Amino acid sequence: MPLIAFASPKGGVGKTTVSAHMAAILARRGHQVIAIDLDPQNALRMHLGVPMREEGGFLCDLESRPNWRDCLVETPSGVKLLPFGPQDPLRALELSVALMQDPSLLAEPVRDMLATPGQIVIIDSPPGPNAGLTAITSMLDLMVLILLADGGSAAIIPQIASNRFLGRGTLASRMADRGVVILNQVDAAEPLSDAVLDMAQATLGKRLIGAICRDQGLAEALADRSMLLDGEEGAGEDFQLLADALVARLRLTKPERPGYRGLFEWRRP
Repeated sequence: MPLIAFASPKGGVGKTTVSAHMAAILARRGHQVIAIDLDPQNALRMHLGVPMREEGGFLCDLESRPNWRDCLVETPSGVKLLPFGPQDPLRALELSVALMQDPSLLAEPVRDMLATPGQIVIIDSPPGPNAGLTAITSMLDLMVLILLADGGSAAIIPQIASNRFLGRGTLASRMADRGVVILNQVDAAEPLSDAVLDMAQATLGKRLIGAICRDQGLAEALADRSMLLDGEEGAGEDFQLLADALVARLRLTKPERPGYRGLFEWRRP
């Protein structure tokens, strides 16, 4: 079954917000979705409606090889979540070292999840290169890079288009073929934002699978610990279109009926 990672070159681009919305929308459409939070900030749980008092985690105990099924947290959105869990900076660094030394700590449970028919696994990765993402790179079916419509992204887009962003060699080239881009916080009223969108469309072509407008309604929803899942005008509609793009890219077959949790067909792109 497909494995999708949401990544970003830097923090503050709305990566976790996009990850949560895509997981929740796919779950609402009847797909079985597991979301894994690889980010020590442990913020994915808040987007998916898990109470702050819930302190269970998966990644924080990874070195003890916990049974991932025992760590799953049911969320109001229908997504099954594996939270990062409580972590301090030193322990996060120790976990990163452990993953570099033994990638199977994460690769084995993820491979087990992917063996379950009808299941989509979504990864919320920390910003920038990281050991967790490296551990599962060979299994990824789609890497979704989140960029802002700003000057910093304008400098990165040519590297993505030329496949230099992910490094060099066979593995990097392979992942480049499976990498797509989402431009976040696009504001057509701002000349720079509009210019970056034009540049991304011209440079990336079909690898730019969508854009999310800057929407005060989304900011208000996040402050209220809720999400835009009903195609609300603005960002809500953009999220639905992005979900459509992911479904098309992965060639997922629509579940037989709303809320259906049975099998669905999938072919590696």
